[in-house]
Amino acid sequence: MLGVILCGGQSTRMGTDKGLIKTDGATWAQAAAEKMAALHLPVLVSVNKDQYNRYTTVFTAAQLVKDMETMDVKGPLLGLLSMHIKHPLNDLFILACDMPLMETSTLKQLYGEYEKQPAEAYVFTNNGVPEPLCAIYTAAALLHILQLLQTSKLARHSMKFALEQVNTFSVPLTENQKKYFRNFNALAELNGL
Repeated sequence: MLGVILCGGQSTRMGTDKGLIKTDGATWAQAAAEKMAALHLPVLVSVNKDQYNRYTTVFTAAQLVKDMETMDVKGPLLGLLSMHIKHPLNDLFILACDMPLMETSTLKQLYGEYEKQPAEAYVFTNNGVPEPLCAIYTAAALLHILQLLQTSKLARHSMKFALEQVNTFSVPLTENQKKYFRNFNALAELNGL
């Protein structure tokens, strides 16, 4: 399994690249990578072509995987499938860079379910709604989603819809855990971080 930090968003509402925002001396992307590395996983960072050079100041080139622009899909699903194409035999544990409140213990909980439960994907649910940007996608699930895309059978290109196409094991979030999944989209939301 590989740990994957998703950083390839446009950050238009934030006005600056969210993965490169610093809190406590580390960028959000670095902090997310450290949390994932605590699971003893090799960590890669998903970026778009415009971000690549900026991210080489924070990560090695070997850690960066650029979105494949030839795919007819956008958003986080593009980053996820681009990573799958580069590493087709690996299951991927993804974490969006804009969840700076995420706790390593929560990541470990999902990883524990992956080790115990037979499924193709593993997600937390918040009041029954999946949290697809902190989730585990097996290589088999990703191959199936990619094949649906390639045969024009993936009706919607959302992460939640992709999860509906595979056998997904869900873990309900506790009330205390819900704050870890807060993502930040505007500078005004950063007060008190």
